[in-house]
Amino acid sequence: MPNRVSILIVDDEESVRDSLYNWFIDDGYRVECAGNAKKALSLLNEKDFDIVLADIKMPGMDGMEMHRRIRALPRVPIVIIMTAFASVDTAVLALKEGAFDYVTKPFDPDDLSHLIRNAATQVALKTENENLKEHVTTLVDVEDIVGESEPLNKVLKEVEKVAPAESSVIITGESGKGKELVARAIHSNSPRKYFPLISVHCGALSENLLESELFGHEKGAFTGAAFNRKGRFEMADGGTIFLDEIGTISAKMQVELLRVLESKTFIRVGGNKEISSDFRVICATNRDLQEMVSNGTFREDLYYRLNVVNIKIPPLRERPDDIPGLVNHFIKKYCTSMSRDMISIDSAAMKHLESFEYPGNVRELENMIERAIVVGNGKVIKLKDLPMGREVISSSIESLDDLEKKHIAKILEKYHWNISRTARALSVDRATLYNKIKKYKLKQE
Repeated sequence: MPNRVSILIVDDEESVRDSLYNWFIDDGYRVECAGNAKKALSLLNEKDFDIVLADIKMPGMDGMEMHRRIRALPRVPIVIIMTAFASVDTAVLALKEGAFDYVTKPFDPDDLSHLIRNAATQVALKTENENLKEHVTTLVDVEDIVGESEPLNKVLKEVEKVAPAESSVIITGESGKGKELVARAIHSNSPRKYFPLISVHCGALSENLLESELFGHEKGAFTGAAFNRKGRFEMADGGTIFLDEIGTISAKMQVELLRVLESKTFIRVGGNKEISSDFRVICATNRDLQEMVSNGTFREDLYYRLNVVNIKIPPLRERPDDIPGLVNHFIKKYCTSMSRDMISIDSAAMKHLESFEYPGNVRELENMIERAIVVGNGKVIKLKDLPMGREVISSSIESLDDLEKKHIAKILEKYHWNISRTARALSVDRATLYNKIKKYKLKQE
């Protein structure tokens, strides 16, 4: 570590400068000297130093004034004050203004070396912290939101606008479109990014399990509660909590959630102590919460508490320009995870993917690519490697529109032309299904 740490010695006495210079050079540090504060500040403006060892009593500008000016620099080094016994009170004042420590003259070489080692350790910790922050920023820059289409760029602009705020956000849209990725992008570009993002899939848990998951529980609160457990709200202190499928929670949990959001306090299941947590909430749903408010299945006050900002993610069928980029992204992702040589995709397969409707959105496309890499034998993904690809090749159907028409007709027959059930099975809304029926002139027999 010493050969990476630089020290600037500032003292008007040449004998002191020479002694300290030789001591620290022998210890392996990089060392420079200045005979007065003006020269020292000039050097500090030209290059970065990790540690400044400065005398208080100097002609012209004294060490205290120099210290104040050092603290205004873009990169502030660690400052250690050198002082005679008579000016210890001044050195203590310097500590209050941010100096690392002080040392009295005449110096004890061992004590001084120990002090410099402590300062060098502080330099190393500071550098490591800066590197970690830079690493986090880099991770944010490579977020897995792939695409350059106009609808997606609109979403990303909304993310950029809302991320620095503390407002609650609801992310809406069909399943499989990457709502959690958008939540991560908001969190990662917010001031809370150095604290955790805690995710909870509300639809996957029963009411009792969700209550314990969100608020935590005390030992003995219920059968199987063998120890105290922190809840997700407590874990999210300082950061963000992401509540996926918020539209699935019960009426009781809606009341509990509203109270927590308003007070930022809660009580663990089986406990009596109120716990505070500073968190930001982001929600996601594929349900129409406004319609749920109208029919009384979702609380209006909770809806307006959560829906400060609403970001709607467009389905993949509305942004076909993003498909080639997503395909290449998933090929790279799965070739890397499977330790396979990088492969490509031929034009017929890509054309098929670009023409598909994707009722399952990005998740469906990702599954298609993963399957193609698993079942394919060559270095190129071909049409036969894709779901329904063989049917496209072997059948007499002339176009993908014909294939879609046949599939929709099959599902309509399966559900006896029940539009709601058919739309759910196809993962589209009723309006889209009606448009398809009209487009293909489908009729019930």
